[in-house]
Amino acid sequence: MKKLIIVGMMSTVLILSSCTDLDLLPADGTVDNVTFKSASAYRSYLAKIYGAFSLTGRQGPAGQPDITLVNDEGFTSYIRAYWKAQELTTDEAVIAWTDAGIRDLHAHSWSSENQFVRVMYYRLFLIIAYANDFLYQSTNSLMDQRGVPQSDRDEIATYRTEARFLRALAYWHALDLFRNIILYETVTADLQSQATPKQIFDFIIAELNAIESEIADPRQNEYGRADRAALWMLRAKVNLNAEVYVGEDHYDEVVADCENIINAGYSLAPAYHELFLADNHQYADGSTANTEFIFTLPADGIESQSWGSTTFLVHAAMGGRMADNKDDEDLVTPNTEDIDIYGVTGPWAGLRTTSAMVAKFSGATIPVAQDPRAIFYTNGQSLEISDIGVFAQGIAVPKFKNVTSEGDPGKNNTHADIDYPMFRLADVYLMYAEAHLRGGGGNLATATDYVNEIRERAYGNTSANITTGQLNLQFVLDERVRELYFEGTRRIDLIRFGQFSGPNQILWPWKGDVAAGKASDEFLNIFPIPATDLAANPLLKQNPGYGGL
Repeated sequence: MKKLIIVGMMSTVLILSSCTDLDLLPADGTVDNVTFKSASAYRSYLAKIYGAFSLTGRQGPAGQPDITLVNDEGFTSYIRAYWKAQELTTDEAVIAWTDAGIRDLHAHSWSSENQFVRVMYYRLFLIIAYANDFLYQSTNSLMDQRGVPQSDRDEIATYRTEARFLRALAYWHALDLFRNIILYETVTADLQSQATPKQIFDFIIAELNAIESEIADPRQNEYGRADRAALWMLRAKVNLNAEVYVGEDHYDEVVADCENIINAGYSLAPAYHELFLADNHQYADGSTANTEFIFTLPADGIESQSWGSTTFLVHAAMGGRMADNKDDEDLVTPNTEDIDIYGVTGPWAGLRTTSAMVAKFSGATIPVAQDPRAIFYTNGQSLEISDIGVFAQGIAVPKFKNVTSEGDPGKNNTHADIDYPMFRLADVYLMYAEAHLRGGGGNLATATDYVNEIRERAYGNTSANITTGQLNLQFVLDERVRELYFEGTRRIDLIRFGQFSGPNQILWPWKGDVAAGKASDEFLNIFPIPATDLAANPLLKQNPGYGGL
């Protein structure tokens, strides 16, 4: 069943008209009506929506792209763009490359012309457009016209709930990244004004509430497809950040949804590092499905190739002395001595982390980290960075490896088999603890137990357990770094804790393009509306702080 959502469901190819004019306006996709005669056609279209979170076009790894904004199609991968927005803007990641605008992310100097900001914006609205079109194409009136059998209608109805979930997920990312956006609920080419953040927030929550009883039960859908636990997780994520988005306290709701997930049969994987390997959909013996993952973006090195997702995370994190494709004694990855290859060739020499992030594990000492989750490569790497463009400066982070838990390489030595962990149980435990500490329900002892479960998994014993008196919000934030680094959560966490900008912000190396770091303005908490969209739609207003265009 591995990768079924992207591979198996794409077996019937739909001819989609690409949004080829996205430089001008986010357009809604349309589909040739004659293809919609049975549930299998709708299943294939749904696969297109799922696949759009990882893939970049109709011909992997490149060719027939969904959007044509930049010269490198690999840049247009949704999750690659989202990861950059959440990680390169923080203390967790720097990148050596010099593509126009990419270093602006860490320097906090992006503008409405930044190509990576544009890609993220248009990718979001492309997925929303696909989902809107799917919901239109699957209306009863159109299915009646096309003679879709009644026997297929229940199955198609389940696809509709998943399309609504995926649209809500994209709208959450759009709300978080851009805040003041248009609310498209139907297929339209009409110019519209932006909705308020409150309207977007309420729409997301209302959509999730509406489909909660209709979507598949937890762990009962095909691997890679959304179920009720994924819905609970998304709703908890939105509510956890409600104070940032709309100034409202929804911590009770966060705790309730976390409890729903925890009680649904999920459990932590036995070994932390196996969560980021080529066979991370299952445990080492191959007989047990991974019950920590709640929602993933599946990848397959043969059937779903792209230059985004975990292929990017493996290649871009390799360089320097790692170029011989072998680990050595300076790879700080306890209990993984049998894994001595990365599973791909051709290091891209891009991603490293900063001393500020390393300090969360070991007080900024190398090569031995105190926390076994610190998957760092230090041979030939300096702790401090004087030139971001030099890969050997900064600690390498080969957290994602295209090898199996048995040490065998993935199916392809270029494209990764590693499923991207969008939502997993350890995050739920930390969200429960944070929401409780912020005034939500639950209790402190339970929150502490959940945090200690994570730490016991990491250390293999109770030596690093904490007491209820040690559990506070700063500890939770730091534990989120140790557990979730390089998983696309850091920016949103720092903003929620008031440490990304503003009076309580923290500094890190090269924040603001200064070696020691400098303070950032609060308007940088959200990204600008792309200048191309403002030019195409006079009803739009730029986000505060970014000027007219």
